[in-house]
Amino acid sequence: MRAPAPTPPTSRSGGTAGALTGFRSTVRYDLPASLVVFLVAVPLSLGIAVASDAPLTAGLIAAAVGGIVAGALGGSPLQVSGPAAGLTVIVADLVNRFGWGVTCAITVAAGLLQILFGCTRVGRAALAISPAVVHGMLAGIGVTIVLGQLHVVLGGEQQDDALANVLALPGQVLSAHGPATMLGLAVIAVLLAWPRLPDAVPGWVRGIPAPLLAVVALTVVAALSALPVDRVEVGGSVLDAIALPVLPTSDLGGVVVGVFTVAIIASIESLLSAVAVERMRPGTSTNLDRELVGQGAGNTLSGLLGGLPITGVIVRSSTNAAAGARTRASAILHGVWIVVFSIALLGLVQQIPMAVLAGLLVHIGAKLVNVGHMRELHRHGEFPVYVVTILGVVFVDLLTGVLVGLGLALLMVLRRVVWASIEVQAPRADETGPWRKGETWHVVVEGALCFLSVPRLSRRLARIPEGADVVVDLVTDYLDHAAFDHLSEWEARHRLAGGTVRVDEVGTMGLVARRESTAGGPGDRRPGPVPRFLAPWSVWQSEHDAADGAGRGHGRPDDADPVLTGLREYHRRAAGLVAPYLSDLTDGQAPHAWFLTCSDSRVVPNVITSSGPGDLFTVRNVGNLAPLGTAGDDSVGATVEYALDVLHVPTLVVCGHSGCGAMQAVVRESGGDGPLGRWLSGAAESRSRWTARHPVGEHAAAAGASDVDQLAMVNVAVQLDRLARHPGVAKAVEEGRVRLVGLFLDIASARMSVLDGDRFVPASTDRIGAGASATKPEPATTAFAAGSAGLT
Repeated sequence: MRAPAPTPPTSRSGGTAGALTGFRSTVRYDLPASLVVFLVAVPLSLGIAVASDAPLTAGLIAAAVGGIVAGALGGSPLQVSGPAAGLTVIVADLVNRFGWGVTCAITVAAGLLQILFGCTRVGRAALAISPAVVHGMLAGIGVTIVLGQLHVVLGGEQQDDALANVLALPGQVLSAHGPATMLGLAVIAVLLAWPRLPDAVPGWVRGIPAPLLAVVALTVVAALSALPVDRVEVGGSVLDAIALPVLPTSDLGGVVVGVFTVAIIASIESLLSAVAVERMRPGTSTNLDRELVGQGAGNTLSGLLGGLPITGVIVRSSTNAAAGARTRASAILHGVWIVVFSIALLGLVQQIPMAVLAGLLVHIGAKLVNVGHMRELHRHGEFPVYVVTILGVVFVDLLTGVLVGLGLALLMVLRRVVWASIEVQAPRADETGPWRKGETWHVVVEGALCFLSVPRLSRRLARIPEGADVVVDLVTDYLDHAAFDHLSEWEARHRLAGGTVRVDEVGTMGLVARRESTAGGPGDRRPGPVPRFLAPWSVWQSEHDAADGAGRGHGRPDDADPVLTGLREYHRRAAGLVAPYLSDLTDGQAPHAWFLTCSDSRVVPNVITSSGPGDLFTVRNVGNLAPLGTAGDDSVGATVEYALDVLHVPTLVVCGHSGCGAMQAVVRESGGDGPLGRWLSGAAESRSRWTARHPVGEHAAAAGASDVDQLAMVNVAVQLDRLARHPGVAKAVEEGRVRLVGLFLDIASARMSVLDGDRFVPASTDRIGAGASATKPEPATTAFAAGSAGLT
């Protein structure tokens, strides 16, 4: 038997070098970052334990387990986990109802449920929760913390619920006194002022974590001044506080609800924090399902050891990323430092005044109410969900607030889906004075028009007088049977009364479309939603005729002119949308490409390139020819020179198309002796190169293409050759300032192809070679023009 080959020395040395590099990176980046996060985590963990009515040691246990276990097993390398302000209200309620031992058991069960979530790959599903509900929940928790801890800051005691805290707060403010109040307000002042220090302050000073500075400085002041204030009572060492959870013996339904509440809220907060950290450090890969497993393992162990529930915490995670952490080693080391601190230096914790931690909690709670989130939600129309969620969390309980917020979010989505905006525009804005014959009323319907909107639609239409000319703008993407019947019946009644109705379908599913589809007419041929700006006049302007029933008219002689009808449509719907872009281009243009294409009306450059105002410097002529240097015709040459010398465009494009009438005339040599014939003589070079290897059978790569389309493709390559020979273009190409691109539009399929080397390839492919944007295209285009062109 042959012995296994030994590992090459290079592999061992490479592995050693890699390990050494990783160790150096950890020492250089992760170790300092872990110390910064540790200094931030200790006071926050103690404060959250106080707000949760839990033992202070439970906050330190959770912080250590969150750092070590969740940091090692989680799917977000830079996320730091620990006790979070978002769970304080839930935990406090569980402690008051079931006691601390049962709360630890709930934490264990919630952790196991999170592991199940991760194993079943539901990590992304948690992100389907409306951000308005999540932000509202956190803001509600923040308001609850502030209302309770303000009483402690002012020298009193917090009440049993939020409403009682609100009612008692004025009296507490009037009676505020004593050193506790000064300490609490001083902490808040330090936390607010420290991030705003001027740049003149040395960087190492500004880099001191504000929570650590506030807690340490005010604790020292209280100790040196021997202030008579309540201080933290740890009640033994962390090791003594470790105890197994207690199984519940009653109210099992409440326990189950608590388990699901902790698991879901902790999972959502952790996933949102992980996504936020990933955005802070681009290139960081996050596995959300693995993150759930890591969080679940952390909660399971934290509950078994007597710790608080943990989540990914955005404050610590953002601090970790900002401090320069590179790997998960930073989060793990921060947990190790907490263990060392909890065992060796716990006596120092007992010197911290309770008012100092209360001031820290007030600041934490206030930061959970994010004004930036409010503005964003207001822009998206979701602010009511945010407000309702806050009120539910603050004045009822967290679960009720979240459920009410989710319910309102679903109702608002349902309303957007099935609710239509219906507006009747009278000939005069104030609808005053007698209505005169010939004046047109406009009815604008936007959204999904279904049976729920029929009563409002009926009331709006009843305002239109009999005999009036009416234009109904249906900007709809859904029209159900009830709305279709009502509109059709009203239209028929209005016509019988002597009025006219024109249905203008701007959306994808309107009255005429439904009528034609029902009758098996043209509506059946529609492939799907098509915006009006992509549809030709013959489609949407003919719908006006179908809706009128009696052809165009309405007393306006220009109704029969599609150009004027199109202009009116532009001013009604598109001018306002395009105006901001054109306004930005008032002082000049900077197009991205010079675009030469055929005059054929079926070729629309801005449609096939998905471009807008200011993108293309377009040149059109019969056959997309570039007769550069031809005596008596400098039209194309002038545009090329202007594009290069004045506009400095980086790309020159020649675009041909199938079924080209100019190429048909060239194939048949039927241009005549007039202007058209003289112009098409500019395609003689294309014809000669194409006929050099005729018949088609010799064009193996062009199988399936007609003679006209073969010539059109060869013509694109020839015109690119002509451009490349132009002195100005040749110099720009040589200097790398310009590239030449050849395109071909197959009208029957609406598909684009790009000249890649010596053949056209689909523009949709991701594997287009350098020939598609060559800076020196002569060899490729010459080979193409010689006869090896084709569509693939």
